[in-house]
Amino acid sequence: MAIHQKIKNIIFEYCGLAIGSALMAIGLVFFLIPAKIAPGGVSGLSIVLHYLFDLPVGLVMLVFNIPLFFLGLKILGKQFGPRTFFAFVLVSLVTDYFDKIIGVEAATGDPLLASIFGGVILGIGLGIVFRFKGTTGGSDIVGQIINKYSNVSVGTGILIVDFFVITFAGIAFHNVNLAFYGFISLYFSSKVLDLILDGIDYARSFTIISEKQDDIIKLISKDMERGGTELTGKGFYTRKGRNVLYTVVTRKEVATLRQEILKIDPNAFVIIANVHEVIGEGFRKRI
Repeated sequence: MAIHQKIKNIIFEYCGLAIGSALMAIGLVFFLIPAKIAPGGVSGLSIVLHYLFDLPVGLVMLVFNIPLFFLGLKILGKQFGPRTFFAFVLVSLVTDYFDKIIGVEAATGDPLLASIFGGVILGIGLGIVFRFKGTTGGSDIVGQIINKYSNVSVGTGILIVDFFVITFAGIAFHNVNLAFYGFISLYFSSKVLDLILDGIDYARSFTIISEKQDDIIKLISKDMERGGTELTGKGFYTRKGRNVLYTVVTRKEVATLRQEILKIDPNAFVIIANVHEVIGEGFRKRI
């Protein structure tokens, strides 16, 4: 039974990788490639070479990614496993399938719209791939290699690679506007990627310090039917022990809880912070 469930989980994960890879290919073929917009990384470099030498974008992506994949295996270890290989191969194949075999047309002739929607779809696809424990190679691997041999963070390393690729695209196409559109696309793809990985900030956390903690606990647990944790703390200046209340509520409950706390104790010290993901009873399940 356990083996059967494990097989089902693997199939589910690879289906997720396939969906994410297909969405990335759609973002490239329908929006970015026709507009000559390089979104950075291997895909951006492949778009440039496609227009300079009439090479298939997917094939060029594959040619770049395969040696990078094995380089990543050698330098960084087995974290670049079959999921990464599956994802970048599928992105390459689906990109050329849409672009060459089907011969689709651009979704829009407006380069600004192409950069925005192409970046959004690319970010969604990449986010899904990451969610299912894969990567698409390219600048991800280069960024981690840079991090291994320097003090540069992985994110900064990827950003450096993307910056040079987009700048190169602007120079190669003799059009600085295309470079700007590339940066716009990169911005939207990274924001959407963060949104998918971190989740929408649908909840808020409350950290509460009050002399009327019992009344506030009753408000949260009885009236609002929410759980919480009572922590033991000590004031910096007074050095006196005091309890700190911590709870998480949905966005629609924020205003009510804040108002009711201030009614109970106008002098309460309250910190309200965004929460991107909550796993547990009382909150909706996330993928």
